Amino acid sequence: MLLTVTRGTALLHQSLDGYMPWAGDLPHRLGGAMVADRKGSTTAYALDNLQLRGTLFVAPGVEVYEGMVVGENSRDDEMVVNAVRAKEMTNIRTHSHDDGPKLATPITHTLESGIQWIADDELVEVTPTNIRIRKRYLSIEDRRKSGKNNK
Repeated sequence: MLLTVTRGTALLHQSLDGYMPWAGDLPHRLGGAMVADRKGSTTAYALDNLQLRGTLFVAPGVEVYEGMVVGENSRDDEMVVNAVRAKEMTNIRTHSHDDGPKLATPITHTLESGIQWIADDELVEVTPTNIRIRKRYLSIEDRRKSGKNNK
Protein backbone atom coordinates (compact mmCIF):
# COMPACT_ATOMS: atom_id res chain seq x y z
CA MET A 1 0.00 0.00 0.00
CA LEU A 2 2.82 2.43 0.87
CA LEU A 3 4.55 1.87 -2.44
CA THR A 4 1.27 2.32 -4.32
CA VAL A 5 0.42 5.60 -2.61
CA THR A 6 3.92 7.04 -3.03
CA ARG A 7 4.38 5.56 -6.53
CA GLY A 8 7.57 3.85 -5.48
CA THR A 9 9.27 6.92 -4.03
CA ALA A 10 8.94 6.13 -0.31
CA LEU A 11 12.10 5.88 1.75
CA LEU A 12 12.30 4.20 5.13
CA HIS A 13 15.08 4.75 7.60
CA GLN A 14 15.76 2.94 10.85
CA SER A 15 18.45 3.36 13.46
CA LEU A 16 18.96 1.22 16.56
CA ASP A 17 21.55 1.88 19.21
CA GLY A 18 20.73 -1.20 21.26
CA TYR A 19 18.33 -2.58 23.82
CA MET A 20 18.25 -1.30 27.40
CA PRO A 21 16.11 -2.00 30.46
CA TRP A 22 12.91 0.04 30.93
CA ALA A 23 13.84 3.50 32.19
CA GLY A 24 10.33 4.92 32.66
CA ASP A 25 8.45 7.42 30.54
CA LEU A 26 10.46 9.55 28.14
CA PRO A 27 10.67 13.22 29.07
CA HIS A 28 8.65 15.60 26.91
CA ARG A 29 9.77 19.00 25.72
CA LEU A 30 10.50 21.61 28.36
CA GLY A 31 9.14 24.72 26.64
CA GLY A 32 5.72 25.64 25.34
CA ALA A 33 4.81 26.64 21.82
CA MET A 34 4.99 30.11 20.26
CA VAL A 35 1.84 30.31 18.13
CA ALA A 36 1.18 32.87 15.39
CA ASP A 37 -1.91 34.98 15.97
CA ARG A 38 -2.47 36.14 12.38
CA LYS A 39 -1.87 35.32 8.74
CA GLY A 40 0.94 36.96 6.80
CA SER A 41 4.60 36.92 5.92
CA THR A 42 7.08 36.87 8.81
CA THR A 43 9.36 39.87 9.23
CA ALA A 44 12.90 40.02 10.58
CA TYR A 45 11.84 42.80 12.95
CA ALA A 46 9.17 40.65 14.61
CA LEU A 47 11.35 37.53 14.72
CA ASP A 48 14.22 39.49 16.29
CA ASN A 49 12.01 40.28 19.28
CA LEU A 50 10.63 36.72 19.43
CA GLN A 51 14.02 35.00 19.48
CA LEU A 52 14.66 36.59 22.88
CA ARG A 53 11.77 34.52 24.24
CA GLY A 54 12.61 31.17 22.69
CA THR A 55 13.81 29.17 19.69
CA LEU A 56 12.39 29.92 16.24
CA PHE A 57 11.16 27.43 13.64
CA VAL A 58 10.62 29.95 10.81
CA ALA A 59 12.81 32.41 8.90
CA PRO A 60 11.88 35.90 7.70
CA GLY A 61 9.61 35.93 4.65
CA VAL A 62 7.85 32.65 5.45
CA GLU A 63 4.06 32.66 5.11
CA VAL A 64 2.37 31.82 8.42
CA TYR A 65 -1.27 31.51 9.46
CA GLU A 66 -3.21 31.76 12.70
CA GLY A 67 -2.53 28.70 14.84
CA MET A 68 0.80 27.81 13.23
CA VAL A 69 3.64 27.10 15.67
CA VAL A 70 6.53 29.45 14.85
CA GLY A 71 8.85 28.51 17.72
CA GLU A 72 9.39 27.01 21.15
CA ASN A 73 8.86 29.23 24.17
CA SER A 74 11.55 29.18 26.85
CA ARG A 75 8.77 28.83 29.45
CA ASP A 76 6.47 25.83 29.68
CA ASP A 77 3.27 27.65 28.65
CA GLU A 78 1.88 28.53 25.23
CA MET A 79 2.57 32.05 23.98
CA VAL A 80 0.51 33.69 21.23
CA VAL A 81 2.79 35.97 19.18
CA ASN A 82 2.67 38.37 16.25
CA ALA A 83 5.35 37.13 13.85
CA VAL A 84 4.29 39.43 11.00
CA ARG A 85 4.67 42.79 12.76
CA ALA A 86 6.45 45.37 10.63
CA LYS A 87 8.75 48.07 11.94
CA GLU A 88 7.04 51.43 12.14
CA MET A 89 8.68 53.94 9.87
CA THR A 90 9.11 57.47 11.17
CA ASN A 91 10.35 60.55 9.43
CA ILE A 92 13.00 61.15 12.08
CA ARG A 93 16.60 60.43 11.10
CA THR A 94 19.10 59.31 13.68
CA HIS A 95 22.86 59.44 13.69
CA SER A 96 23.18 55.84 14.79
CA HIS A 97 23.27 53.30 12.01
CA ASP A 98 20.59 50.60 12.14
CA ASP A 99 22.35 47.36 11.19
CA GLY A 100 19.14 45.35 11.30
CA PRO A 101 18.32 42.29 13.34
CA LYS A 102 20.77 39.46 13.87
CA LEU A 103 18.68 36.31 13.67
CA ALA A 104 19.81 32.85 14.67
CA THR A 105 19.26 30.06 12.15
CA PRO A 106 15.77 28.60 12.68
CA ILE A 107 15.29 24.94 13.56
CA THR A 108 13.91 22.90 10.67
CA HIS A 109 11.93 19.85 11.72
CA THR A 110 11.93 16.53 9.94
CA LEU A 111 8.79 14.45 10.12
CA GLU A 112 10.26 12.36 12.93
CA SER A 113 11.43 15.32 15.00
CA GLY A 114 8.10 17.09 14.44
CA ILE A 115 6.15 14.09 15.70
CA GLN A 116 8.48 13.82 18.68
CA TRP A 117 8.12 17.54 19.50
CA ILE A 118 4.33 17.95 19.37
CA ALA A 119 1.99 17.89 22.36
CA ASP A 120 -1.53 16.44 22.51
CA ASP A 121 -3.14 19.62 21.14
CA GLU A 122 -0.77 19.96 18.16
CA LEU A 123 -0.49 18.38 14.72
CA VAL A 124 2.28 17.95 12.17
CA GLU A 125 1.26 19.30 8.76
CA VAL A 126 3.11 17.73 5.84
CA THR A 127 2.98 19.25 2.35
CA PRO A 128 5.22 18.52 -0.64
CA THR A 129 7.42 21.52 0.21
CA ASN A 130 7.08 22.01 3.98
CA ILE A 131 6.74 20.26 7.30
CA ARG A 132 4.93 22.54 9.74
CA ILE A 133 3.62 22.22 13.27
CA ARG A 134 0.20 23.69 14.02
CA LYS A 135 -2.39 23.70 16.75
CA ARG A 136 -5.35 21.32 16.46
CA TYR A 137 -7.68 24.31 16.80
CA LEU A 138 -6.35 27.24 14.80
CA SER A 139 -8.20 30.18 16.38
CA ILE A 140 -7.43 31.20 19.94
CA GLU A 141 -11.15 31.18 20.83
CA ASP A 142 -11.48 27.55 19.73
CA ARG A 143 -8.37 26.61 21.74
CA ARG A 144 -9.79 28.27 24.85
CA LYS A 145 -13.13 26.47 24.40
CA SER A 146 -11.43 23.10 23.97
CA GLY A 147 -9.28 23.77 27.05
CA LYS A 148 -12.38 24.45 29.15
CA ASN A 149 -14.11 21.32 27.85
CA ASN A 150 -11.11 19.14 28.75
CA LYS A 151 -11.01 20.33 32.37
